[in-house]
Amino acid sequence: MKKLLIVPALMLSLNVMANPVLDNLLTKINAEKTQETKIAQKREADFLSDKKKQAELLANAKAKLASLEAKTDQLTSSFESNEKTLTALENDLNIASGTLGEMFGVVKQTSGDLKSVFQTSVVSAQIPGREQFVDSLASRKALPTLGELKSLWYGILNEINESGKIVTFKSKILEPSGVAVEKDVTRIGSFNLIADGKYLVYSGETKQIIELERQPSEVLSMVEDFEASKKGVQALAVDPSRGSLLSMLVNTPSLRERINQGGVVGYVILALLFVGLILVGERFVSLTREKKKMSAQLNSSETLEGNLLGQLMKDFNEFKDKDIETLELKMDASITKAVPKLERGISTIKLLAAVAPLLGLLGTVTGMIGTFQSITLFGTGDPKLMAGGISTALVTTVLGLVCAIPLLLLHNLISGKSQELVQILEEQTAGLLAEKAEQGIKA
Repeated sequence: MKKLLIVPALMLSLNVMANPVLDNLLTKINAEKTQETKIAQKREADFLSDKKKQAELLANAKAKLASLEAKTDQLTSSFESNEKTLTALENDLNIASGTLGEMFGVVKQTSGDLKSVFQTSVVSAQIPGREQFVDSLASRKALPTLGELKSLWYGILNEINESGKIVTFKSKILEPSGVAVEKDVTRIGSFNLIADGKYLVYSGETKQIIELERQPSEVLSMVEDFEASKKGVQALAVDPSRGSLLSMLVNTPSLRERINQGGVVGYVILALLFVGLILVGERFVSLTREKKKMSAQLNSSETLEGNLLGQLMKDFNEFKDKDIETLELKMDASITKAVPKLERGISTIKLLAAVAPLLGLLGTVTGMIGTFQSITLFGTGDPKLMAGGISTALVTTVLGLVCAIPLLLLHNLISGKSQELVQILEEQTAGLLAEKAEQGIKA
């Protein structure tokens, strides 16, 4: 019984001791719960406040959208109305303008043509900036005013007037070395520019006066005489194309440049021509001298030394005591010995005349091979890449013909002279044998 009372008493004591801890825990839990409740209430209040703001923003956006839609409808209606009004006004303008529209087209076309004339005219070298007005007039969409039409007419009239004047003015000239030098430039109407005895061209793209790198030597003396004259009438060669022909002169190769385009094959052909001409000259001189010696022998009753006809007569006198058959054989041997001296080198001239066209054909084939290689590598877009091969092909052909034609003609000339001398020898031989035969018959 005593033990049973002790246990409840002990439990009561533990319960009394634990109450402060539980109270503190319970107090802390209640405080946190109160804090969480306040946070939740605040979040709920914030959410409700944001919801109200969003509703207000949505209402404002809807109102703005409705206002913009109404404005859009108003603008669309106004645009359609303006379109109808503009169409009606354009129709009225076309009806009211009548021939002014056609005149406007003529003015635009004339202004465009005059712009190109001003850009390339040598008059612009003295009076720059003329194309700006006609350029603006050509690109304008509105009708020109009366003052602009007068200015256009004045520009045309001024160009015509300046084309008949010879004027000297100072301007910078771009020399072939690339240095710009100020000189006195003389303008010959709208055709040419000259300075210091040389022709000049005007570049409409760079707005510069350029001295030609290659001058036309045939008429260059006229420029010097023209600049030296102070009065009176003086002849001068002008370019009717207003500088185009002079500009093309720079790109026209000279004879030396064309020969260089033929390359190695061209040089070989020229060497053959040179050798052939030397042989022709040597044969011509030799045969001419031999003919003079034979003519002297024909006019002499004695046997002269140093000519083939004299040697033939000497051989005849040496064997004239022989029978006619033996003498004829001896004379044939003498003629056979003399003919190679007269025909020496003639076959070589003919050979050179035959080889030259073949070399020209070789150069043509070589040049075309180079052309096709260029086409294979770079295509046909740039003709300059093929120009080298084509030039070699054409120039070698020309050089081959230039070599062959005169050599053939000269070969015919030299061969004729040689045959003439051989014929003289044969005629004299036949005459001597006939005379010997007559003597034998009489004996």
